Amino acid sequence: MVGWPESEWAHYQQFGRLGSMWTSWWFTHQEKTLLECRTPTLVTDRQFEHALCRNKGMLGKIPASIERAPMRSSQPTEMAHRLAAARAAYDDRRWADALHQFRECDALQPLAREDLVRLAWSAGMLDRDDDLLACCARLFEESEAAGDLASAAYWAFFHGFRLMALREHGLSSAWLQRARRHADSAGEDCSVHGYLLLPQIIKHVMSAEFGTAISTAQRALEVAGRCSDAELEALARCWMGKAMLAQGQLDDGVAALDEAMLLALGDSLSPVVTGLVYCNLIASCRQVYEFERVREWTAALAKWCHSQPQLVQFGGACELHRAEILELDGAWQESVAAARDATRRAVRPAHLDIRAGAAYQEGEIHRLRGEWSLAEQCLVEAHRLGTDPQPGLALLRLATGEAAQASAMLHRSLSAAASPLARARLLPAMVETLLEVGTVEAAADAAAQLQAVADSYPSSMLEAAAAQARGRVRLAQGDPGGAMHGLEHALSAWLRLSAPYLAAGARVLLGLACRGIGDMESTRMHFEAARECFIWLGARPALGKLEALDAAPACGTPDAGLSPRELEVLRLLATGQTNKGIARELGLSEKTVERHLSSIFDKLQVHTRSAATAFAFRQGLLPASP
Repeated sequence: MVGWPESEWAHYQQFGRLGSMWTSWWFTHQEKTLLECRTPTLVTDRQFEHALCRNKGMLGKIPASIERAPMRSSQPTEMAHRLAAARAAYDDRRWADALHQFRECDALQPLAREDLVRLAWSAGMLDRDDDLLACCARLFEESEAAGDLASAAYWAFFHGFRLMALREHGLSSAWLQRARRHADSAGEDCSVHGYLLLPQIIKHVMSAEFGTAISTAQRALEVAGRCSDAELEALARCWMGKAMLAQGQLDDGVAALDEAMLLALGDSLSPVVTGLVYCNLIASCRQVYEFERVREWTAALAKWCHSQPQLVQFGGACELHRAEILELDGAWQESVAAARDATRRAVRPAHLDIRAGAAYQEGEIHRLRGEWSLAEQCLVEAHRLGTDPQPGLALLRLATGEAAQASAMLHRSLSAAASPLARARLLPAMVETLLEVGTVEAAADAAAQLQAVADSYPSSMLEAAAAQARGRVRLAQGDPGGAMHGLEHALSAWLRLSAPYLAAGARVLLGLACRGIGDMESTRMHFEAARECFIWLGARPALGKLEALDAAPACGTPDAGLSPRELEVLRLLATGQTNKGIARELGLSEKTVERHLSSIFDKLQVHTRSAATAFAFRQGLLPASP
């Protein structure tokens, strides 16, 4: 640092305020002294120039020799050391250190463009949008002043693109128009022509115009290839893959996303674009239930994030993705920890969706453990933050005996679902709920809808969910043999996906199907494997249901002491009849049917219609199929 003698500096500032006469006199007589008496301490060049600029109006024309005094040789050396430290922090991905050190350097002497770019990306990785946008604006101005129209167009685009993400659409449009104007001036070999197609692609995807989105993305890829722009290629492949997946072109869509991921795994992309690629890829695959890819890429994203301890941007989304995968893997405690970490990282208003997703995720774990109060709190919080807490909240109501309320919630959410994939998330819970309330025909229809989605989007998870729903309905219809194929397919898929809780649920249903055809040894093995899994996971509600299904009838007789009329009611119940249907079939009132059902539940020591149906299968009380 270079400075001025403190007494001279104070004297200059004092006289600078007295007026033009005294200041002019002091300036005239002290100019040479000031220039000759500079010492390497105390007052910086920037302070001196600021004071000169402040007093220009009173001084008249300042001599050229005063406008910029030569720096002592020690200042370039110190600046070089500071820049080296800032660049080292950037290369080490210590974003907070890099931001602080680059800003210090910039305060001493304006950064060169390449270092200003590093400052911009450091701000971006810290989710410091004000700093990022200020750097983008400076980079645009400096590029424009240097006649580098392609670079000016790029920074105008990135400025507008970020504002679009922040939903500041007016300013975003202005910056994007500026980018287009400079790209036109730069010529057709400017890659920004391709970048400017990205907002159009996103708009087409959001409007479900997937064919147009794909063709527009292909145009962007042509520009990327012509200009050898890896970042443009990665972003265009991301959105093209997303559109292909949404259109049902799973193989082509996943291939496009894989190519984008390959670019992200290398060192050719800027850190912010790398993070955007990771998050877009994972979100796209989640949407179509490609959880093998989601697991693989979430692990890669987590490794990337954890290698940058000072990272703020992308960290919350990464932890939320990890929480979902950890639930699927059966690591429930770790899933809760990841969800809470996601909430801790998502502190800005723009992160509400991450906080809502984390609250829902934690609520799901509490529900599966039977921690009803905690589950209720989390799911209600997810709703407060703006997400639909279904099917979790409906399944919570079902578990606590409010099947009608659960059914109403799911009907509402299904009617509002905007796409088949959104409906697929709700349909398995709807099948389970409808069977619980005894509307087997409606449950069969819901299972058929789920199968139709799985046919259009043939991922392993959707196919397994559809097969399990189909088997569940077949069981309720009194066809255990017909249920076997779908349930075995579901179990195999859940095991391949390393989803222990879902596999255990399929085993319970398979055990009931085996019991229905008289294969008691297979029933015992399936039940035992499911029991071990539920105990390991701490899934108390599922374990309680299994124990009820596996318990012997209280009286030890084949009919458990049921009266002939109760046996008739039970047989009709097991075929999927509603209370109204049973009453009509037997010529009884619905209240009488309700009393019979209450007595049946007491004698069988069960609490649900599905458990009573399982007893009927086990004891061979159903009429033989024609």
